[in-house]
This record gives sequence, structure tokens and C-alpha cells, in this order.
Amino acid sequence: MDEVSKMTDQVLESVTHPTVLLVFGIVLLTLIGNYLARKVFDNLESKVETTRTVWDDALLNSIRTPSSWLIWVLGVSWAAKVISSEASTGLGEIIDPVRYIAVVGLLALFLTKFVREVEQALITDGTDITTATAVGKLVRASIIITAGLSVLQTLGVSISGILAFGGIGGIAVGFAAKDLLANFFGGLMIYLDRPFAVGDWVRSPDRDIEGTVEDIGWRLTLIRTFDQRPLYVPNSVFATISLENPSRMRNRRIYEKVGIRYSDAAKIAVIVDDVRTMLQEHPDIDQDRTMIVNFNAFASSSLDFFIYTFTRTTNWVEFHGVKEKVMLEVIRIVESHDAEFAFPTSTIHLESE
Repeated sequence: MDEVSKMTDQVLESVTHPTVLLVFGIVLLTLIGNYLARKVFDNLESKVETTRTVWDDALLNSIRTPSSWLIWVLGVSWAAKVISSEASTGLGEIIDPVRYIAVVGLLALFLTKFVREVEQALITDGTDITTATAVGKLVRASIIITAGLSVLQTLGVSISGILAFGGIGGIAVGFAAKDLLANFFGGLMIYLDRPFAVGDWVRSPDRDIEGTVEDIGWRLTLIRTFDQRPLYVPNSVFATISLENPSRMRNRRIYEKVGIRYSDAAKIAVIVDDVRTMLQEHPDIDQDRTMIVNFNAFASSSLDFFIYTFTRTTNWVEFHGVKEKVMLEVIRIVESHDAEFAFPTSTIHLESE
């Protein structure tokens, strides 16, 4: 504390009245510049809201805070430069590096916020969430790495030495974190191959994995199961398992077997024809897909025919509504011919003496 007090006294004694007035003018000019910048952004905001493009909104939202801080950084560093030129405290040597680091940091902050704003705007406009998120993460990582290397170079750290160390140490890190790297490259393959996207319903016949994809990270993928539990799956798992994506199906299939009593054998042909006609005229059945209604088996207790057709909808709830209507129509057709559905029965024949 004594050394700080002595340094402060030394600075106050060394600074002349014109210098004090100049520093005061710089601070006042900084305040005015900050106020004017705020007013300019407020005026631009009302004009930007009338446009349809997402770029101007993202630019305005991301530049507000960094620009305000940049004005203060430039003003304070200018005032500090003026004071250091009058007082030989040794602080003048660190003003330029600190100012450079602050400017680089604010520039990186602006760019990362701009990328995030554009990413959110594109997702809102209907762009694929997985693609927008992947590109946004890569661009933000590149900005942060570039800013970090620039700051290190300003501080006198050899960038070539860091890169050389990274090449040698990368081998050791690769062995120590092979699972982490496997998950990273697994996430990269998901972004490139796109077997599923955020919002898709996925399931694996190899593993007990089924649910809706909520987030695809660089290490883990979050799947929300149908009982609303979060399931975190390492990305490397998807490279070794089979995966179904029902969200991308074109149709849903109705496949049912229907049994008629043997006593109604004379009516089976007309029942099958009526069911086939009903499906051909049904508005919710896709007529461009395979449709089969045929008598195909003499079962132990019934004469069986089967229904094989596809609905237009792929929505799970709507599909079951369509399937219910089809099955009720089948019941109506069978009953209209005074026939009955079969069920397992046994017949006992007693011989008379």
C-alpha cells in the first residue's frame, strides 16, 4: 500500500494543470461519444425492424455492447497515455499491449455474438437446426482460437513454439483422450452424414435407444425418451450401431390378419373384394403404394385373409386414427354379409351306440 501511495503521489505531483484539463476533456469526449453511439443505435433499431433480412438485426444486436466498451477502452487508454507521458511511472509501456488485447477481445466478442445471432435467426426462419448449429460452433471456435493466438503473440509468446508443441503433444493427448476424440469425430460424422437431425425420432434395434433428438453436441447427443427421460449417448456409439429414423418415413404401414369362420367359407371371396374396394376408395390410403388384400391361409380355426397397405400420413397419432377407421370398416363389411369373425374353438363329436 505504501508503494502504491508513493506512486500515486508521484503521478499527481508530475501532472500539470493543462494535462489535467486534457484528461478531463478526453473523459468528457468519451462520455459524449458513448451517448451519441447509443442514440445512433436506437435510431437504427427502428429502421432495422422494418427490413426482412436477418443480417442487419444480427449486426445491430451484436455490435451494441462491444462498441460501447470499445469507446471506453480507447478513451481510457488515451487518457492513460497522456498521464504516462507526464509522469515517468513505467505504465506507458503496458498501455499499448493492454489496449490491443482489449480491442482484440471486443472484436472476438462482437464476431461470436454476430455468429450466434445469425444462427438463431436462420433457425427461426426454418433453416436446418443441425446444420446451423454445426456451422455456428465451427465459426465461433475459429474466432476464439484466432483471437487467443493473436493475444499470445502480443504478449511475446512464440506461436511457432506452441504449434510445434501441439504437434508433439497431440500424440500423447490422442492416446490419453482417445474416447474423447472418438466422440468428437463421431459428432463430426453426424454433422456430415446427417443420419438424423434435432427433432427427429430415432431408435436402434441394437441398443435400447429410442426417443426424440434434442441436441447434438461434439461429445454427446441428447435424446429425450418417450417417458420424458433424458438419454445422453456418446457420439462414437452411432458409428457402431444400426439406427432407424422413423421421422423420415414416407408412409406408415397397416398390416393385419383377419379370420373368418369356416362356416362362412362361401362368403370369403366377396368379403375380400369389398375390403379391397373400401381401401381403394379410402381418402387416407396412399394408392401409389403396394396394396394387397387376399385370402391366404386355412388356419386351425379360421379362414384368414390379410390387409397390407400404407397410409398417407406419417404422424403417429393420425396413423392410429386412420387404422381405427379401416378396421371398423372391415367389421362393418363382415357383418353386412352375415358372417362372423373366427376365434379358437373346439368341436366334440360323440358317437351314438
